Amino acid sequence: MRELRYAFRQTVPVLCGYLFLGLAFGLLLQQAGYGWPWAVLTSVIVYAGSMQFVLVGLLGGGFASLLSVALTTLSVNSRHLFYGLSFLETFRKMGRAKPYMIFSLTDETYSLLCSLQPPKGLDADRVRLYIALLDHAYWVAGSAAGAILGSVLPFDLTGIDFAMTALFVVIFVDQWRGAKSRLPAVAGLGFGLLWLVVLGPDRFLLPALVCTVLVLLLCRGTLQPQTEEVDAP
Repeated sequence: MRELRYAFRQTVPVLCGYLFLGLAFGLLLQQAGYGWPWAVLTSVIVYAGSMQFVLVGLLGGGFASLLSVALTTLSVNSRHLFYGLSFLETFRKMGRAKPYMIFSLTDETYSLLCSLQPPKGLDADRVRLYIALLDHAYWVAGSAAGAILGSVLPFDLTGIDFAMTALFVVIFVDQWRGAKSRLPAVAGLGFGLLWLVVLGPDRFLLPALVCTVLVLLLCRGTLQPQTEEVDAP
């Protein structure tokens, strides 16, 4: 229970963001003609955030083909390929929880896991699992609530998605203050701004991630001793 209480405290910002964004998704899905059971089912088995919003359009307009849906999904969620690289060893050590941890690695869960430093005496793997489960539950609850409320009440959620932006800013500042090396953050910001200017907001993320990963791989010899120093007891 100590791990669960600690995990809940860490996920409160995600709770606030996911309830509002889940509401928005549930409302859109309900307006497309799909009730709350579809909102729950989609959030349980898809659980892909931005891709679920794209899915509403695909459901409303009809599927062009399974190939186009697969390519769209890969394009929208390609950043998760890089998220997984950070936790290869961590998830491998979690045994039976590994498949679920891979499935549940959303943007927000990834951010929390990256900055996670549980106190001594807590099972870190159990904390990670609870964080993933809680975040998933928040998203499902928000989606169901949105679909239910959207069927009986009018809602205007303009600007509510800024909650996720605020969450990432807070997590970034916290990691910046505690990091031994600022190179990963500077590389990510630099390449993100560069490709944002070159390609625009719809296409910049994947090339920015690729460039950042390449720089970190090239500088691995410099960064690894600092990481080991942080991880040392």
